[in-house]
Parts: sequence; structure tokens; C-alpha cells
Amino acid sequence: MFVRSVLSSYSKLLVGASLALMAVSLAGCNDTVAEKAEPPRPVLVATAHYDAETPERSFVGTIRPRIESDLGFRVAGKVAKRLVEVGQTVEVGQPLATLDEVDLKLQAEQAVAEQGAATGVLAQAAAAEQRAKDLKAKGWTTDAQLDQSRAAADEARARLNRAERSVELTKNSLSYATLVADARGVVTATLIEPGQVVAAGQASIRVARFAEKEAVVAIPETLVGRAKSGVASVTLWSEPNKKYTAKLREIAPAADPATRTYLAKFSLPEADDKVALGMTATLTLSDAASERVARLPLSALFNEGGKPSFYVVDDNGGVTLKPVTVKSYESKDVVITGGVEEGAKIVALGVQKLDPGQRVRIVSSLSF
Repeated sequence: MFVRSVLSSYSKLLVGASLALMAVSLAGCNDTVAEKAEPPRPVLVATAHYDAETPERSFVGTIRPRIESDLGFRVAGKVAKRLVEVGQTVEVGQPLATLDEVDLKLQAEQAVAEQGAATGVLAQAAAAEQRAKDLKAKGWTTDAQLDQSRAAADEARARLNRAERSVELTKNSLSYATLVADARGVVTATLIEPGQVVAAGQASIRVARFAEKEAVVAIPETLVGRAKSGVASVTLWSEPNKKYTAKLREIAPAADPATRTYLAKFSLPEADDKVALGMTATLTLSDAASERVARLPLSALFNEGGKPSFYVVDDNGGVTLKPVTVKSYESKDVVITGGVEEGAKIVALGVQKLDPGQRVRIVSSLSF
């Protein structure tokens, strides 16, 4: 009986030990499965973008014509017709307005009549001079009479010359009664109306020439040097995807007393018909020879006694440690000149807890 009890206890002990061993084995398997199923670590990333070390600056401006002239009549008179309106395109030699030509025609007729009279007087004086020469040659007249005839003929010639010039002037004055465009452009203002009496040289029609267009902007005093030596380009608000080369043509010698900015005019040699006068434009200024750098968070930098590096996340979620060339350190950023490619995703936080080859998951924000 006693032997049977001992055997029974021994059997129970073996069963318990077996169960304990199985439990330990199962626990080890569960730990292995748990390690294999560990989820990727969530990380915040920053995208590497290389740009000029000195950032570009943009200013709002307007498209203006380089030459905008106030055209006026060269003679005084009464306006008979105005032949153009504001916004109308005009060509070279196109009539813009006319004056009443009645008085100018009368002046021209008067000049022609004076020319005819001077011609007759000259013919008579020339004949008298010739007779005096003939008589003097025969000894029938004196030197005084010959000199008098010669002087009269010279005066008649001068009067005829003056009359001819007067005819030319009146013809010109008659042609000035029609105001014509001296260049292709657009009418921006009409300052006269039919029936109005205008003086010679008074502004009548304002025409902006199409030949040269420019962007006019206000530049702060801190960027005047960049405006003179930098590279400029212009984009229109109506067509933001197209850039036009701009060249500084003129900058004001003194700042505006109200805004403390300098008025700058940039010519647009490549401007086409899409660049219309009065359009709003954006002028961009950049340095001519500026090194391209990328600014990334200072917390993304990994450096444990070696070369500064970044953890770069690939498309499969793996991280690779890549050394970079640091140009400078700022309060919150590190400026690099190379080492990672454009558009690379850089781990921005917690780089000291990562290992090369570790799997990560990119998130937009971290929550605790």
C-alpha cells in the first residue's frame, strides 16, 4: 500500500514537471513571436530641399511703358476733330486730332502772294541793274547809279528769299494742323475735345509706346545692392507659370520720403503681347552666385564622435545613416551643402534611438 502511494506521488510530480516545462517553452515561443511582430517605430521626417543660400525676395510691381509721351499741336488753333479714344492702338503716322485750317490756309495763300510780288520786284530790279551795267560800260552813267541799281537788286533777291521761306513755313504750319502718332502705341489719355482752343505745345493726346515695356517696383534700402548686382525675373499674375528676364534700367537716386523705398524700373526685353500695360507683376530678386544649401532641423543631426550624419528613410521604411557636409549652425536649423539628395526624407526627432536598417513608419505628428 505504501509503495503504491509513493508511485502515485511520483507520477504526479513527473506530470507537474512536464507541465512546467511546457509552460516555460510556450512562454519562450510567445516572446519570440512578440519580438518578430514588433511594429515599426513612428518617426517625424523633414524633406531636404536645396535652395540659394540667400533666399529670393519678391516684390509686387506694375507693367509700365518705358516711354509715355504727351503729344501736342505745334501751332495754336481750334480743335476740329479728335480721332482717337482712350485704349485705342495707334500706328506710326496715324492722325490723332485736327485743327481748324481756315486761318492757316489764309496765311499760306498770303505767303504765296508775297512770293509772287517779290518775284516781280526782283525781275524789275534785275533789269535795272543790267541796264546800269550796260550804260556804265558805254560811259553814259555814273558809278553811284550803278551801285544804287545793284543794291536795289540785292534787296529784291533777299525779299524773294524771305518770301520763299515764308511759303515753306506756312506749308509746315498747315501740316501741323493734323496731330499724328510718331510711334506705335496705345492712347492712355485724351486731354482735348472738339471746339477747344489750344496753344502751341499744349498736351493733347497721351500715347504709351509698345516698343519697350518695364516693371516698376519699390525696393527697400536693404536690397538696393542686390537689385543692382543680382538676377531679376518677372512673372505676371495672369500667367504665373511663365518667367520673363528683367534687367535693371533705372533706380531712383533718393528714397521716397513716405515709404523710404527706392523706385526701380526693370526693362523686359523678352516681353510679348501677353504683357499688357498696367498688369500686376511679381519681381523676384536673387543673388547671381549664391551657393545652394539645405536647411534641416538641428534635432535631425546625428553625431557621436564621428562625422555629422542624417538618418534617411527609404521607400520601404528602412533608415540609412548618411554623412553630410555642414556649412553652418543656426539657432534651430543646420545648414548643409551636400550628403543627401534633393527630396530625401530625413528623420527629424529621436535619431539617438534609431539603428541603421531599423524599420520606421512616417507620421505627420507624434502623440503621447
